[in-house]
Amino acid sequence: MSLSVKAKATFQYAVTSPASDQNAKHSSPTSLVRRPEGADLNARARHLSMRPGADEASLVAAHGTGYHRLVMTRPVCSIRSGLVIVEGIMGSGKSTTVRRLADRLNGSGITALGITEGVNPHPIRFDWDEPWADMPAIQLAQSAAVHWRTYVNLATMSERITVVDGQLFHGNLTALFLLDADTALMRGYVHEVVTAIEPLRPLLIYFNQDDVERAIRTVAAERGDAWVTYQVDWKLSSPYAVRHGLVGLDGLIELYRNYRKLTDLLYAELDIPKISIENSRREWSKYEATIDTILMYPPGVAEAANLD
Repeated sequence: MSLSVKAKATFQYAVTSPASDQNAKHSSPTSLVRRPEGADLNARARHLSMRPGADEASLVAAHGTGYHRLVMTRPVCSIRSGLVIVEGIMGSGKSTTVRRLADRLNGSGITALGITEGVNPHPIRFDWDEPWADMPAIQLAQSAAVHWRTYVNLATMSERITVVDGQLFHGNLTALFLLDADTALMRGYVHEVVTAIEPLRPLLIYFNQDDVERAIRTVAAERGDAWVTYQVDWKLSSPYAVRHGLVGLDGLIELYRNYRKLTDLLYAELDIPKISIENSRREWSKYEATIDTILMYPPGVAEAANLD
């Protein structure tokens, strides 16, 4: 099956097995990523390209045992992505995925730069140090879009792949949400950013969890009371939280339930190459193998199949 350059395929698949690495940690890339024996990422791509007419169920088999759900939408493109954005709520694995993906790309001879949330100064995010009430949402949206355009102008002059932690949703969009910005303004901001990054041929990876409450409580238990207090004091003093009467950890959970509804909506509207991975089980080896396969899959090869 071949697709035209502008055609899209959407498919979902699951892999099941009694074995599970639910508790696998982010250990060394070599030990986690399942590849054809002796192959780096480029060799993995060549391995797949040797069988352009093969059943795309091989994409499933390549990911090993365990279970995860993937929904993928991407145009067939003849040029590798120059920008990979890893999105999701706090604690969903964005920063670690960014670092490890950049390491794997660099290790395979593909120059990559990983930009995590904690980079200071941040080359993309618009930061400000003012009370919530002193930052108009429209000003934030405009300033954040300018920062993105400035970064894209620099990045287009390099062959390096940028792998970034959030900054489409998590980051300045989160701040707009906390400022209680109008949905139309937030939607317009995201689409302005998407227009700005088009020259970099972006790929969006969207981590999500079916149970947002469980996800937030899990990361809260892992990061401790001081982290919870910081998040509550910061985010629940925002205009959005105040208007909705949100308090404590329960209030933070409710805030993120509503935030996820927004980002799910925005994700569905985006017309760019994108994948959504439900990663509640933390089967990192499988998620990494999925990402590697998609990012390194040979351009122009048939990619569509129903794998229910």
